[in-house]
Amino acid sequence: MSHLAPLIADLALILICAGIMTLIFKKLKQPLVLGYVVAGFLAGPHIAFTPSVVDATNVQTWADIGVIFLLFALGLEFSFKKIVKVGGAAIIAACTIIFCMILLGVTVGTRFGWKRMDCIFLGGMIAMSSTTIIYKAFDDLGLRKKQFTGLVLSVLILEDILAIVLMVMLSTMAVSNNFEGSEMLESIAKLLFFLILWFVVGIYVIPGFLKRCRKLMSEETLLIVSLGLCFGMVVLASHTGFSAAFGAFIMGSILAETVEAESIERLVKPVKDLFGAIFFVSVGMMVDPNMIMEYAGPIIVITLAVIIGQSLFGTLGVLLAGRPLKTAMQCGFSLTQIGEFAFIIASLGVSLHVTSHFLYPIVVAVSVITTFLTPYMIRVAEPASNFVDTHLPTKWRNFLNRYSSGSQTMNHENLWKKLILALVRITVVYSIVSVAIIALTFRFLVPLLHDSLPGIWGSLLAALIIILFISPFLRAIMIKKNHSVEFVTLWNDSRANRAPLVATIVFRVLLAVSFVMFVIAGLFKVSVSLVFGVAVALVILMILSRQLKKQSILIERKFFQNLRYRDMRAEYLGEKKPEYAGRLLSRDLHLTDFELPGEANWAGRTLAELNFGNRYGVHVVSILRGKRRINIPGASVRLFPQDKIQVIATDEDLNVFSEEMNKSSVMQSDVIEKSEMILRQFRVDENSPFLNKTLKESGIREKYRCLIVGVDRDGETLHAPDPHEPFTEGDVVWIVGENSDVYQLVNINQ
Repeated sequence: MSHLAPLIADLALILICAGIMTLIFKKLKQPLVLGYVVAGFLAGPHIAFTPSVVDATNVQTWADIGVIFLLFALGLEFSFKKIVKVGGAAIIAACTIIFCMILLGVTVGTRFGWKRMDCIFLGGMIAMSSTTIIYKAFDDLGLRKKQFTGLVLSVLILEDILAIVLMVMLSTMAVSNNFEGSEMLESIAKLLFFLILWFVVGIYVIPGFLKRCRKLMSEETLLIVSLGLCFGMVVLASHTGFSAAFGAFIMGSILAETVEAESIERLVKPVKDLFGAIFFVSVGMMVDPNMIMEYAGPIIVITLAVIIGQSLFGTLGVLLAGRPLKTAMQCGFSLTQIGEFAFIIASLGVSLHVTSHFLYPIVVAVSVITTFLTPYMIRVAEPASNFVDTHLPTKWRNFLNRYSSGSQTMNHENLWKKLILALVRITVVYSIVSVAIIALTFRFLVPLLHDSLPGIWGSLLAALIIILFISPFLRAIMIKKNHSVEFVTLWNDSRANRAPLVATIVFRVLLAVSFVMFVIAGLFKVSVSLVFGVAVALVILMILSRQLKKQSILIERKFFQNLRYRDMRAEYLGEKKPEYAGRLLSRDLHLTDFELPGEANWAGRTLAELNFGNRYGVHVVSILRGKRRINIPGASVRLFPQDKIQVIATDEDLNVFSEEMNKSSVMQSDVIEKSEMILRQFRVDENSPFLNKTLKESGIREKYRCLIVGVDRDGETLHAPDPHEPFTEGDVVWIVGENSDVYQLVNINQ
C-alpha cells in the first residue's frame, strides 16, 4: 500500500469540508466566506468528534499563498485612476471612518488591559468594512442602483488601498517595535517611494511587453506569465522589506491598466478561489470554542463597537463630505461589518508573533456576528434616518441642508493650485526614478566598470552612463509646465506672479544640479566648486539639447499612452465616452451614442443628404461600423444599418434620438492611438488665416478634418457657427478632431 503524504490528506479534508459548507451556506443565502470559516472550525484540532488536519504548518503555507492570490485579484479589480474618479466625498468619508475606528479599537483594547500591539492591530482590524459582504447584501436587497450605494462602493475602493498602506505600517511597527514619529515618517516615505517607482516602471514596461507578445499569448501562457509577474513582485517586495501581499497587490494594480486585465482576472479567478478557500479555512482552524466562551464579554463589546462606531463615524464622514443626512446614514449603516481584511491583518499579527493568541478567534467571532447583521442594518437605515430627521432640531436640520447643498455647487479651479500640483507630481515622480537609477547603477554598474577599466576611466564611463540615463528625467523636471496654459496665464495676468514663477524654475534647476553633483561627487574626489561648475554646465547642455527634449517627450508619451490605453480602447469601441465629453457639459452640450435602426429610412444616404445639423441640431462626431471607426465623417459619408454614431448637441436636440448605441465588436489595437479625439480652442486674431473667412471658406472640416462645435463671441454664450457668417477678430473657436489634426490646425492659426 502506497504512502499518502499528510499534505494531500489535509487538502482532501479541507476541500471536502469547504465544499459541504459552501453548499449549505449557498442554500441559506449567506456569504461563502463564513462557510469556509465554519469548515475550518470543523477541520481544526479543537473539535474532538471530527477529523482534524495533521500538518497545520503546510496548510499555513498554502494559506499564505491564498493571501497573495486574494490581494492580486483585488489589485486586478483596482485602478489607481479610480482614486481620482471616486471624488472628494468618498475620500473624506473613508479617511474619517478609518481614523476614528482605529482610535475606537485602540481605546476598547486599552480598556480591557490588552498589550499595546494587540490594541493597535484591533483598531486596524475593525477599521475595514467587507467589500464582498456589502456587494452581496446590495445584490440580495436589490439596492445596487440606489444613489447611496455608489458612494459606499467608492468608500470601499479607498478602504482597500488604505488597508494595504495600513498593513505595511503595522508590519513596520511590529518589526521595529518603535512608535516614534520619525520612524513612522520614514516608513511612509519608503512606502511612497517604492509604490510610485514600481507603478511608474511597471506601467512603462509591462503593457508594451504584453502587447508585443499578444500573438504568442494563449490563455495558458497568459495565466503563467501573469502569475510569474505576480510572484516576481512578491519576491521583490519581500526583499525591500514589505509584505508579500503588498507586492501582489501592486502587480495586480499594474496589470489592471492593461487591456488583458479582464482576461487575466477571469483566468486567475479559479486559482484565487481555491487558495482563498484554503486561507479562510485556516482562519476557522484557529478558532477555539473554549476561548470564544472565555472572551464572550470582549466579543460582545467589540461587536457593539463595530456596529455603533461604523454607523456613527460612517454617517459623520459622509456628512462632512457634504451629503444629505439620509444618504449619510444609509452609507454608515451599510458599513457595519468586518471581513476579509480583518482576517488578513489578524494573520499578519500571528505570523509576526506580535499579537496575543486570543485576538484571532475574537475577531473571527465578531466578523461572523456582524456579517449576519449586515442586511438588517441596511434595511433599518432608511427608517432610522426618517426618525432622526423628524426629531432633529430645526436649526440643525437647516444647517445640514445648507452645508450639503453648498458643498455640491462649489466648483472653482485655481490656476496656482493646478500648476503647483502638476509641478509637485512631475518633480516627485521623476526624482524617484532618478534616485532609483542612481542607486542601481552605483550598486551594480559602478563596481563592474571599476573592475573592468583601471584608473579614472571606469569612473568617467560610469558618470557618463548615469548622467545619460537620468538626463531625460532631469530635463523634464526643469522644463515641464514652463510653457503650459497655467504658467503663461499667470505670467501675463500680473507682474506679482512672475517672481514666484521664476522661483519654481530656479528650484527645479537647482534640484537637477544637485542630482548631477551627487553623481560626480560619488565617483571623483574633487573640490565642491569644480563639481558645482561641471554640474551647472551639464544641466545647461540638458536644457539646450533638442535630442534630449525629444527623448523626454517620447518617454512621457509612452507612459501615458500605456496608462490610458485601456480607456482609449474602450472609447474606440464605444464602451466609454471620450474625455472631452465631460468638458462639453459646462457648455450645455452633450456627447451621446446612438445606433442607427436597420429599418430607418435614412440608411444608405449621405450626411449631406440627411443634413442632421440643420434638421435636428446635432453634429456627427464619429461613426463605428463593424471593425471600422470614422472620426469627423465628411458630408459624402453614407450611413448604414446598425451604424453606431456619436453626436454632439443640446439636451433638447438629442430628444430626436431614441436608442442608445450598443457596444461594438473587438477592434484592431494598432489604430486606437491615432483615433483619439480631443477638444481644443483657438482665438482668431489679426494674423489668423481664418480672419474674415466663412466656415466653408476656412476649410476647417474638409481640409483639416476638424469639427467646430461652437464659437464664443464678445462674451456671449457658446453658439453653433453660422456657415455664412465670417470669423471676426477675438472669436474663440471650439473644435473637435483627432489629436494630430487638431494640433495641426491650432499651430497654423498661431
